[in-house]
Amino acid sequence: MNSEEFRQRGKEMVDYIADYLDTIEERRVTPAIEPGYLRRLVPDEAPQKPEQWEDIMKDVEDKIMPGVTHWQHPRFHAYFPAGDSYPSLLGEMLGNGLGCIGFSWAASPACTELETIVLDWLGKMVGLPEQFLSFSENSKGGGVIQGSASECVFVSMLAARAHTIRQLKKQHPFVEEGVLLSKMMAYCSKEAHSCVEKAAMMAFVKLRILEPDENQSLRGATLQQVMQEDRAMGLVPFYVETTLGTTSCCSFDNLAEIGPVCEEFGAWLHVDGAYAGSSFICPELRGPMRGIEYASSFNFNPNKFMLTHFDCSLMWVRDRFKLTQALVVDPLYLQHSYSEKSIDYRHWGIPLSRRFRALKIWFVVRSFGIEGLQKYIRDHCRLARRFEAHVRKEPRFEVASPVHLGLVCFRLRGTNDINQKLLSSINASGKLHMVPASLNDKYVIRFCVCRQTATEEDIDYAWEVIRQFATDVQETKPEIIENYSQLKKPVEAEEEVVKAERVRKQDASLQYKRSFFVRMVSDPKIYNPKIVRSLPSNNPRRHTTSESSEDSNVSINSPTISSWISWPLAFLLQGVFDDLVDDPALPVRFRNWNTTLRLKGTSPSRIVEKIVERRSPQPSPSTSPLPPEAQSHQGPCCLAHTSTSSHYRSPSRSQQIQPQRCLGQNTSHCICCCESITAPSSNSSSRSTSPKANGKC
Repeated sequence: MNSEEFRQRGKEMVDYIADYLDTIEERRVTPAIEPGYLRRLVPDEAPQKPEQWEDIMKDVEDKIMPGVTHWQHPRFHAYFPAGDSYPSLLGEMLGNGLGCIGFSWAASPACTELETIVLDWLGKMVGLPEQFLSFSENSKGGGVIQGSASECVFVSMLAARAHTIRQLKKQHPFVEEGVLLSKMMAYCSKEAHSCVEKAAMMAFVKLRILEPDENQSLRGATLQQVMQEDRAMGLVPFYVETTLGTTSCCSFDNLAEIGPVCEEFGAWLHVDGAYAGSSFICPELRGPMRGIEYASSFNFNPNKFMLTHFDCSLMWVRDRFKLTQALVVDPLYLQHSYSEKSIDYRHWGIPLSRRFRALKIWFVVRSFGIEGLQKYIRDHCRLARRFEAHVRKEPRFEVASPVHLGLVCFRLRGTNDINQKLLSSINASGKLHMVPASLNDKYVIRFCVCRQTATEEDIDYAWEVIRQFATDVQETKPEIIENYSQLKKPVEAEEEVVKAERVRKQDASLQYKRSFFVRMVSDPKIYNPKIVRSLPSNNPRRHTTSESSEDSNVSINSPTISSWISWPLAFLLQGVFDDLVDDPALPVRFRNWNTTLRLKGTSPSRIVEKIVERRSPQPSPSTSPLPPEAQSHQGPCCLAHTSTSSHYRSPSRSQQIQPQRCLGQNTSHCICCCESITAPSSNSSSRSTSPKANGKC
C-alpha cells in the first residue's frame, strides 16, 4: 500500500468507523455465537500472496463483526464505560502515524515532555496536592502514563517493597533480602480489584484481605488493629491498597482514616481510582478524596470515564525517586547526555518501549475543555439517578447499595437464583447487556451508564426491558415471590394453549440461553473475587490466619478481624505432596537465585521439614564470613538463613519446634525466628520494636 492508496483507504476507514458508531443501535449488543466460531471461518494458514483490500474489509463485516461485543452500544450497561470520542480516536491515529518509541527523552523529546505537562494538567484538574506534580516548587513527585490500573498497582507495590527492604537492610545488614521479604505484609479490602492479589503473587509478598464495613468501605480502625497484630507477630506492614470507586458497587475506602494509620506504620499507601478518579474533575464530587495527602501514589483511568481510548492509566507518585530506584536498569545503549536534566519514563514502569499516548489525552482535554468533561460526567450521574428512581418506584425491586456516579446496583426481591435467572434471560435476549456482583452475599445486578451520548430514552427503555423480563421470570417461578403480598399473585390456571406455547418458546431458546457467553457474564465468581473468597476453607488457593500448626507448641494469636492472606509460595505448592507417596520430597529451583529449595514431608498432606541447599560448594564453618554475633545465633529457623558464600546447617526437628533464646544480644541478630523486626516509623529514625520482641524466639 503506497501513500495514494493509503489516502483512499484511510478516508474509507474513517467513513466506516463513523457509520458504525452512527448505526450501532441497529446491531445486537452482544454476539450470538459459541466459542470457536471464528476458527471455522478463517483459513488455518496465512495467505502466501497479498489479498485485495475489498476482500479484507468484507471479512471484517462478515466474520469479525458477528463476534464483537459493542461497548459503545446504547444497550450496553456492563462493567464500566470504555472511553471513546472522536478527538481521542484522531490522537491515536496521529500517535500511531508518528510511530515513535518514547522510552527516554532522547528517543523522542516531545513524547516525554508532553506526557509530563499533560499529567500535571490532569493532576490539577482532579485536585491532587502539589507534591504529586512535576513542576511544583520543591516537588519530588510527578506523573506517568501506564497501560492499566493493574500495572499501576503492581509498580507501586514493587516500589514499596524495594524501599522497605532498603530501610530494613540498614537495621539488619547481615540478614538476607529473602528473609526480610518473608516478613513483609500488604493489605487491601475484600472489595479491592483482583489485580491486587495478582500483584502480591508476582511480587512474592503476603497479602491480607480485610473485611469492609456495611457500605463496602475499608475503615481505619480495621486496618490499624490488623497491622498492630501483625507487627506483634514479627511481620512488617509495608503496603496498603485502597480504592475510590470499587468494581462491584463503586464504594469508597475511607482515606481520611486509613492515611494516618499508614503514616504511623510507615506503610506505602496507594489509591486506585480507576473509574471514579475522572469524576474528581467536578469539585462537588471530590468528597472521597479527603485524606489523599497521605497517599504515596494515586492512579485513575481516563479510558473509563474521560472519553479517552484504552490503554491509558495515569499514575502519580509523591516521591518519584522511590519509584525509579526500584526499577532502574541503565545499559550503555540507552544512556544519553541529557539524562540529568530530563525524565526518562523507561524508569517509571515495567516496559521499555512506550507509545505516544499523551497525544490523545491532549486532544481530548483541548477539544472538550474542563467544562465539557464536567458536563459529560454530570450527565452520566444524572442518568444513573433517573434509573435509581425507576427502581425505587417499583416495589418488586430494591436498590442494593448507595448509588455513586454512573453505577446502580439493584436486584429483584427474592432469592439469588431468581436474580441470576433474570440477568441470564436479559443477556440472552440481546436487548440489554449487564453483569452481576455480590454484596453481602446477595446476587445483585449492576447497571452502568456507559455510552458517551446516553439519553433519558435509553434509560427508560432499559428499565422497561428489565420489568418485562422480571414479570416473565416471576411467572415461571411463582413460588419465589409468594411471600410478597404487594405483588400480583400468578394466575392459578392458564389455558392449555397458552401453556403449550410458553413451553415451546422456552425449549426453543434453551440452547441459546445456555451458551458459554451467557453463562460467563452471569456468573458472579468470574466478575467479583469476593464470591471465591467466601468458599469453604478447604479451597487450596486460600489460607486463613486461623489455621494452627499441630507440630508446634508455640502459641500464635490470630487476628480477631476476619481477613485472608494470600501466600504465593503456599499457593503454588498446595497439595503437591499428595502425589508423592514413595518419596515425599519436592525440589524447587529458582531461576534468578543460585538456590534449590527442597521440601520434604513424612505424610503426603503436610510439610514438616524445609532444607535449603546451595548448588555451590559448601564452605567449612571456620571460613564463614559472617560476623561473630551472627555466627553465635542458632535460632530455631536458621535453616532459611543463607548467603552467597555461607550455609547454615538445618537444626534438628526438635530444635525447629522448641522455642529458644538468642545467644547473641546484638541488634543485628538473625530475625528469621525472632519478633523484633518491624517497619521503621515515618516520623522516627530509630528501630521500632514490638512489645513481644526482647530477643525471644
